Amino acid sequence: MVQGEVREPGIPQRWKTALLVAGLIALVYAFLVSIGLLGASFKFFGKGFAHQLIESSNNPLVALFGGVLATALIQSSSTTTSIVVGLVAAGTMPFQTAIYVVMGANIGTSVTNILVSLGHITRSVEFKRAYSASTIHDFFNLMAVLILFPLQYYFNILGFLSDHLASEYAHLGGLKFASPIKLITKPTIHFLIDLLNKKPWPILILSLVLLFVALRYLVKILKILVIDRVEAVFDTVIFKNAARAMGLGVILTVMVQSSSITTSLVVPLAGAGILTLEQIFPYTLGANVGTTITAILAALSLGDQTAVAVSFAHLLFNVLGILIVWPIPAIRRIPMKLARGLTSIATAHRWLAVLYILLVFYAIPGIVIFFLG
Repeated sequence: MVQGEVREPGIPQRWKTALLVAGLIALVYAFLVSIGLLGASFKFFGKGFAHQLIESSNNPLVALFGGVLATALIQSSSTTTSIVVGLVAAGTMPFQTAIYVVMGANIGTSVTNILVSLGHITRSVEFKRAYSASTIHDFFNLMAVLILFPLQYYFNILGFLSDHLASEYAHLGGLKFASPIKLITKPTIHFLIDLLNKKPWPILILSLVLLFVALRYLVKILKILVIDRVEAVFDTVIFKNAARAMGLGVILTVMVQSSSITTSLVVPLAGAGILTLEQIFPYTLGANVGTTITAILAALSLGDQTAVAVSFAHLLFNVLGILIVWPIPAIRRIPMKLARGLTSIATAHRWLAVLYILLVFYAIPGIVIFFLG
């Protein structure tokens, strides 16, 4: 260095880290807001239609696919099951029909994290990881329905067990629990919705732009800031085994009262290479169980035994699905193989990833309802 020359001091590493952490927090917040806006836009498009769809479902298959379509439209299985609980309590929906609707709601709720995975679609390696992580949730739910639908149809297994449980708990009285995620994001979501005059198309476009931008830079910062440290923590502590991952899925979903949020949160972590499909699978199963709490609380607040039984049927559907699929390795591997197989095809032909969403969550349910309803 030439004598007398002053070297400009660089930004200290701790300040760089602090800025990256602040950016990470801001991007996570933007990501959560985008999920909320996405759900709000779909509700504006189809909440009234979804309500009518659920209420008019009588045939078991129509009820099942009505639950899929209604939940895909309003982006919330908690909302769907809460509507069902209310309809049962009001005497406008039979108990047996309600059970098939909540089965369908389990399938429909997985559309949100698959939509989130499309935020990685322009980056092949990230997309491959993210898409398989999102579709594993869907394939488990489809598999659980294929197993439990005929058992319910012929033997009323969910109806019998849930009615027995409801008789014990129906008169406990209501409880309420505020989701901390919703508390911090709700003001921003409502502000943006009002700013756009509650028009669904602008809200949908804004949510998608915000989602894609948040995911793009969220993954970049994760790679720079935490991938080495956090990966070790996930492997050795949080996701050390399936039980811990499943427990985390339950706890987080109970706290935020939305499996769409908790399962969507791990999609960018999968895209960044921090979490593997084997770690995410039990976590999503836990999220499935956790999301049933909202409807249970809603049913207990009504004090109607049949309504409580419907909410317990949702819980039992997920618990029995886990007990049937998870313990046997050969069965447990089926959803993972299907997720990886679909991902290989979707990675080679990106348009098929979008077509899968349109067919499974909208077209096929719509066709079944049209012809059988």
